[in-house]
Amino acid sequence: MQSSGRRSNFVTKRKCCPSQRVVQVQKSALLTASGEHRLPACPFRQPAEKLFERSLRGILAARGSRRQAANDNRLAALCSPERHSHVWTNSFIFLAMADKPSKLKIADREFSSRLLVGTGKFASNELMRDALIASGTELVTVALRRADISGKHDPFANILDFIDPKRFLLLPNTSGARNAEEAVRLARLAASAGLPTWIKLEIHPDPRYLLPDPVETLAAAEILVKEGFTVLPYINTDPVLAKRLQDIGTATVMPLGSPIGSNRGIEARLQIEIIIEQATVPVVVDAGLGAPSHAAEAMEMGADAVLVNTAIAIASDPIRMAKAFKKAIEAGREAREIGLAEKLSAAAATSPLTGFLTGR
Repeated sequence: MQSSGRRSNFVTKRKCCPSQRVVQVQKSALLTASGEHRLPACPFRQPAEKLFERSLRGILAARGSRRQAANDNRLAALCSPERHSHVWTNSFIFLAMADKPSKLKIADREFSSRLLVGTGKFASNELMRDALIASGTELVTVALRRADISGKHDPFANILDFIDPKRFLLLPNTSGARNAEEAVRLARLAASAGLPTWIKLEIHPDPRYLLPDPVETLAAAEILVKEGFTVLPYINTDPVLAKRLQDIGTATVMPLGSPIGSNRGIEARLQIEIIIEQATVPVVVDAGLGAPSHAAEAMEMGADAVLVNTAIAIASDPIRMAKAFKKAIEAGREAREIGLAEKLSAAAATSPLTGFLTGR
């Protein structure tokens, strides 16, 4: 069919992740005599993953992020062929992200859930077990001082009997340790009893506020990392300490939102944001998250995961509360990956204020 020679513009839409901004590109096409578009050769014929990588690198560079290693890992995941589709239609090109949430990776393990759950304060072990299942968690923390690791099946310390090792990765924690020496001894006891060599490192000598001791935590982390433990340290919102810990090889850093069990939410947002910006390991916001909205806020800030215990355990219905936290974390993470709208200093109308009012 011969072209009439007339030309018209059509819009090519390209959706870029992680910001998910729609980039409109004006392209020219020949309008045939029948009114149909006769498209030129596809300008995006190169592999779609290359297009994504180029777009993503531009966005990340514009943000001035210092997390180059983390960005490279993120690009590798987002630009894989499994994460997108490339569709060439009559007048539109769509590069669309697949609707799959990214996974949490800690050390050499991947997890579908970004919710870690503690096991203290539940009214019964049966209720704890059901709440863990409802939460969808895959990482469960247990205080070694509350667990029977002697193999004698003490009926008053049988919490491990209610945690299915096929469903959950058990994360022993050193809660109750007052210094590095005690924490290291607890970790070694857990390993000798056959528990995983993953350790949530907690050292808080002050019984009133339970704030972590930075000096003892760093000392214990250095020893445990050298001995082959996968160390997840609980810390204050101290960006300098967080960087020191990741530099010596900890698998995560776990800054507190607010003191343990306080349910006050995220009180040191700016410091946590600095920790997230500088991190080359996952950042898990731990302690003080008392509502699902607190967990969603942490995810929207860019945290990789959260740990919740008290808010679920003391709820009137722990199973429903566990489900609420699960949904909040999924929503917060999805919003983060899509990209939140920019905050403005002035109003921006959602409907045009000209035309129908002025007659123009």
